[in-house]
Amino acid sequence: MPVLVMKFGGTSVATLDRIRRAAKRVGVEVAKGYDVIVIVSAMAGKTNELVGWVNETSPLYDAREYDAVVSSGENVTAGLMALTLQEMDVPARSWQGWQVPLKTTSQHASARITEIPPDNINAKFAEGMRVAVVAGFQGISDEGRITTLGRGGSDTTAVAFAAAFDAERCDIYTDVDGVYTTDPRICEKARKLDKIAFEEMLELASLGAKVLQTRSVELALRYNVKLRVVSSFEEQSDEAGTLVCDEEEIMELNVVSGVAYSRDEAKMTLISVADRPGIAAAIFGPLSEAGVNVDMIVQNISEEGRTDMTFSCPTDQVARAEKAMIDAKSSGDINFHDIVADTNVAKVSVVGIGMRSHAGVAAKMFQVLSDEGINIKVITTSEIKISVLIDRKYMELAVQALHDAFELEKATV
Repeated sequence: MPVLVMKFGGTSVATLDRIRRAAKRVGVEVAKGYDVIVIVSAMAGKTNELVGWVNETSPLYDAREYDAVVSSGENVTAGLMALTLQEMDVPARSWQGWQVPLKTTSQHASARITEIPPDNINAKFAEGMRVAVVAGFQGISDEGRITTLGRGGSDTTAVAFAAAFDAERCDIYTDVDGVYTTDPRICEKARKLDKIAFEEMLELASLGAKVLQTRSVELALRYNVKLRVVSSFEEQSDEAGTLVCDEEEIMELNVVSGVAYSRDEAKMTLISVADRPGIAAAIFGPLSEAGVNVDMIVQNISEEGRTDMTFSCPTDQVARAEKAMIDAKSSGDINFHDIVADTNVAKVSVVGIGMRSHAGVAAKMFQVLSDEGINIKVITTSEIKISVLIDRKYMELAVQALHDAFELEKATV
């Protein structure tokens, strides 16, 4: 039998009625002749509740026990989904991560998948099981302890299973009906994309689009797993949702495919840093060790042996970044006069594979922002992306203006 992977997010399995609705979708695919691997998240809100219980019980918790508690939400959903399918006379059983086994590193709360041996599940398929309902987000380390993959880890689980079982496709069922040119809540002209290239989706996911977890798109790109993002709450059809695939499968690529944003950004500047060989390593080494996720970096021209170093990071990591820099200064590793944090900024980005072969995208983007009176604080680019930091109060205006300027409401430009 061909294998299909179907992943249902927390909102898609939030109640018993929604689990029944999801199970019916699985039953349709079984009737088409697929052996189905279903990956389930915890019911909506359950993971947050479990995390809250852990924090209330032990603020300085043992990460191994944290994973044991937090992973239990997916176990409940997997069991309920398997029971529901059995009531529909579909041969199904639930699988926890350790039973597969989904093998991971020992980095608790953010483990990475190392191997998914298909033998156990394939043996059950051979015996007549039609659906393997697997608890997402979890695995087992070499030490035999339960691990979790970090927030959004069920997406990564689903893509990893699709790669391990050479699945025909991996369908991600969620509360949105696909990937849009931008957030429809901000721009009413936002258009659902029928297809989007892996590289574009990876950029959009990393830049703040929350449809898919970044790691899941990385895996899909690496193993060429076709992903389909589809709504759990709309009528089922083979053409529904958005297909994330290789760019060669897309007939016509727009220069710009989407506008992404992230409002939870901060701009930090080390003022008057002693400029010398190795200063960047001396700054960003301690930030990395402190777990600060640095994005944009700008260094001013050096004058009289001093320079300013600016970088962006998530707002919830500002205090950690400040401490890392102050500690580095106290130890004599770096020398600067002051550190300034601006937490009222947002990042806005345009993304598109078509940028590789078209000039003028940056000029157009900057002109649009200038026409709207929006000042750019920091710029960074890649082959298919241009990102800017601007004042947060202008974020929605910038998204709307850029969406209009690049005519993203049109199917092909």
